[in-house]
Order: sequence, then structure tokens, then C-alpha cells
Amino acid sequence: MASIMRCISVISRCAAQYRTNKLEGTGLTGNQYAYILNVCRHPGISQDGLARMIYINKSNVARQLAKLEENGYVERRISANDKRIIEVYPTDKAFEILPRVQEVLRDWNNYLTAEFTPEECELLTRLLEIAMRRATDYVNSRDEKSEI
Repeated sequence: MASIMRCISVISRCAAQYRTNKLEGTGLTGNQYAYILNVCRHPGISQDGLARMIYINKSNVARQLAKLEENGYVERRISANDKRIIEVYPTDKAFEILPRVQEVLRDWNNYLTAEFTPEECELLTRLLEIAMRRATDYVNSRDEKSEI
């Protein structure tokens, strides 16, 4: 039997390939969906806040945002209140692609669970949410310790 992490890792890599394929021609990669979703949900979020929200290191977030900015999906601005903070705003182009990104995510989820009963889908979701909470609790507790 494969380990839980191996299964999650393979599913994650396949999902990225699926998203890349389905978003072909948009200038988005399969790993940039989280940026579009979260910047559209939280216009003006700080670059560091976005990194914490999606659990990606700051340098990778900066690199991906630079690509998204180059492709016209986001705009980065220095905060008027604190010159050390970079705020990220979605462009009209980001809001236009948002429904397509959401559809691609829904379609992948439906593809993965096509052979599941509704009860199995619910159970899998509940169990994964517990595992995700434990994982994020660990990372968040380490982040809090490093700020002290």
C-alpha cells in the first residue's frame, strides 16, 4: 500500500499538469491558480500575507507574482501606509479568468471522485481537512516561534 504522502504528492503533480493543460493559451501555469483565486478574493493582500496564506515561501511567491504581473493578471504596489509592504491587486484580466480557473478546479475534483459515492466523497474531504489542519497547525506554530 502506498503511503499517504506519496499519494497526495502524485495527485498534486498530476493536478498541476491537468491545470496547465486546461489553462493553455492563457499565460497561466497550473501552479498559479492559487494566486489568482486568493488575489481576487483579497485585493490588496500583502505579498507576504499571500505567501503565508498559500504556504509558499516568499521568494517563490515574488517570482510567480512577477510572472503574473508581466502577463497582466496582477498589479503590485508599495503600500501607502508602510513602504516595506508590497500589496497585490487583481486586474480585470484576473477577474475575467477567475471563472475558468474555478471551472478547471471543479472539473479536476469531479474527475478524481467520479468513482466515489457521495458518502465516500464526504468522508475523504473530512479526513483530508483534518490532515490539512494538522499540517497547517504545524507550520503556523513554527512560524510563530520564529517570530519571537
